[in-house]
Amino acid sequence: MKDRQSLVKQWVRPEIQALQAYHVPAADGLVKLDAMENPYSWPEAMVADWQQRLQGAALNRYPDAAAVSLKARLREVMGVADEQDILLGNGSDEIIQLLAMAVAEQGRSVLAPEPGFVMYRMIATFTGMQYCGVPLDEDFDLDLPAMLAAIEREQPALVFLALPNNPTGNLFSADKVKAVIEASPGLVVLDEAYTAFTDRDHLSYLHYPNVLVMRTLSKVGLAGLRLGILIGGREWLTELDKLRLPYNINVLTQLSAEFALDHFSVLTDQTQTIRRERAVLFEALAAMPGVEVWPSEANFILLRCDEARAIHARMKAAGVLVKCLDGAHPMLENCLRFTVGTPEENQRMLGAFTEALAP
Repeated sequence: MKDRQSLVKQWVRPEIQALQAYHVPAADGLVKLDAMENPYSWPEAMVADWQQRLQGAALNRYPDAAAVSLKARLREVMGVADEQDILLGNGSDEIIQLLAMAVAEQGRSVLAPEPGFVMYRMIATFTGMQYCGVPLDEDFDLDLPAMLAAIEREQPALVFLALPNNPTGNLFSADKVKAVIEASPGLVVLDEAYTAFTDRDHLSYLHYPNVLVMRTLSKVGLAGLRLGILIGGREWLTELDKLRLPYNINVLTQLSAEFALDHFSVLTDQTQTIRRERAVLFEALAAMPGVEVWPSEANFILLRCDEARAIHARMKAAGVLVKCLDGAHPMLENCLRFTVGTPEENQRMLGAFTEALAP
């Protein structure tokens, strides 16, 4: 009988064996500014009210499989039109996977600009599709001629555009986004994970029959709930819902998300604070010699400095964890990504960064 390793090599697809699992570094005892999380908790009175609501959770029963009440609150808070439908996922990652599963077929491809969200590439691989990454231009905007050429060549079944983009933090030019949508033969997903930190909204793009908009509550302070949201035409979402596992949104997530939406002004105030702190942080970083920093419409800032990996290690040793992107893509050479934290966290991050630049 074969040993386990031989069996794994025989039966696990080679492209899966070649992958590296998505790595989440330990952050115990560190100022955690690497994962684009909202640093603010809820007021004590709000936490007490939330805990009281959870007391009524029937954990012995399956949750509402359709999450009807939660979808109704999302529709109201986000201004989703009556003619559009909503599908919920266990985070945006599950929704990306459902989208890829729905259109996956031998010879079909997923296309996205790069550098971008790594899960587009990974999930394309998971589902047996080809992945085509198209480099952004030198300003991290869409390289429209390259995008249009790739669309013509690949005829992608699925295109992802993150607005704002991760990890660059910028919004792609609206005219270029529309050109990509109009040229794409398949589905175009506008990933608005960071929409809380910009004034631009893309729900109006849903008049295109091949467009869906994806959102999440993670970046507004509910990362622990893992709630992803897909908005678009019922024709698309009816088919995607067939792939969604039953009861994928558990009862505690449904109750907690509804409660948060009932107090959405608290989360909005927090995101506005983060936007103000982003401006302060950007100004401080832009004033540092030897540091190249890019304006951001998200809750993080991308910068480039010499010896980024060494700087990252020194900052971590000083108790501050940021994201090192050096090696992730050629355009991210010597780049670090700083999540915007509280004023105190930002000052500590700036202090650690300053010291790391001149050890």
